[in-house]
Amino acid sequence: MIVLALDVGDRRIGVAVSDPSGMLARTVTTVERTGRDFGVIAGLVERHAADRIVAGYPRNMNGSVGEQARKVETYVRGLAKHVSVPIELWDERLSSAEAERLMREAGRRPEERRRRIDAVAAAVILQSYLDADAGRESS
Repeated sequence: MIVLALDVGDRRIGVAVSDPSGMLARTVTTVERTGRDFGVIAGLVERHAADRIVAGYPRNMNGSVGEQARKVETYVRGLAKHVSVPIELWDERLSSAEAERLMREAGRRPEERRRRIDAVAAAVILQSYLDADAGRESS
């Protein structure tokens, strides 16, 4: 199963995709929120033959649902009208911090980190989802 992951922000959406085995996540792109982003993401779902979308769900550190999580819920409801695959919300607490740490450890320069942070955060979200799914399957 191929999974497309989204890190939905106010200005940009990071996109990542799994390999066909559902084991590894890789970055794809960053989509600007221009009003045409639903169509762009629907095109990415088709291009990558994705079976599912996982959208990062930014809960507060205490697990409650705050303003940003409600914005993602609204975005996902809108996106669902443009795609034919299921969309699942996935807890993304600290995904951007983890993405920043990974890029810093890889020696990425600050300007590259700023340019790629959303897509890398989507890959972090997706890898977390894939790892949890693999754990459920092996139980």
